[in-house]
Amino acid sequence: MSHQVAVIGMGRFGISLACELYRIGHDVLAVDRYETLTQQMMGLVTYSVTGDSTSMQFLDEVGIRNFDTAVVAIGDIQASVLTTVLLKRTFEVPEVVARATNELHGKTLEAVGSDRVIYPEQETGLRTAHSLFQREVLEYMELNDTFGLSKVSVTTKMVGLTLEKAGLSTISSDVTGTTIIAINRGSIPILSPSKDEVIQTGDELILAGPEDTLEKFGN
Repeated sequence: MSHQVAVIGMGRFGISLACELYRIGHDVLAVDRYETLTQQMMGLVTYSVTGDSTSMQFLDEVGIRNFDTAVVAIGDIQASVLTTVLLKRTFEVPEVVARATNELHGKTLEAVGSDRVIYPEQETGLRTAHSLFQREVLEYMELNDTFGLSKVSVTTKMVGLTLEKAGLSTISSDVTGTTIIAINRGSIPILSPSKDEVIQTGDELILAGPEDTLEKFGN
C-alpha cells in the first residue's frame, strides 16, 4: 500500500529515508530550508520543496494536511520541536515521526505529540523506511537492490500455526516467496526450522526474500 510521506530535513538520515521510501513505492515530499539540498533530491523523490518547516504558511502551502505521515529529520532541536508541534497539533497529520539527537530531545518530542521518536545512532534511514508502516519489522538489511533480510515479530494471528500454514518454509513459499532462515525463541535460536515447526508467542522470524515479497509479508 502506497503512502503519502513528507520527510523534512535533508541531512544524511533524511536523504537515506526519503530515497528508500520513494524506491519502495511511496509518494515522498522532501523538504529542506536549503535549496542546494532540495535540488539534489529532484528525481530521487516525488516532490522536492525548499522552505521553512517552522512556518505555518509554508506548511499550508505545500498541502501538508494531505499527507498521512510526516518524518521530522531536522538536526536543530528548536526547529524540530516547533515543526512537530505544527504538524501534529495545527495540521493534525495522522502519523508524525521525529528524529531525536539525544534523550532529552526525544522526551521533548514525545511530550509535544510525536507518535514515534527515532534515534539515528540506533536506527538508520534505510531501516526506518522499511519499518515505518510495518511495525512488526524489527530490523531490515538490504543484500542487493531487490533482495533483503528482515527480523519480524510474530502477530497474534500467526501464533499456533505451523510455518507451512503461515506461508513460510525453509524453501521459497508459493504464498509470499519468502524463506525463513531461523527463529529466535528465547535464548535458543532455531536454525533452518522445518515446515512443521509451530509458531509461538514471542518468536522472532528471520526472513529472506525479494524485497516486494517481504513487504507483502509484513502487511
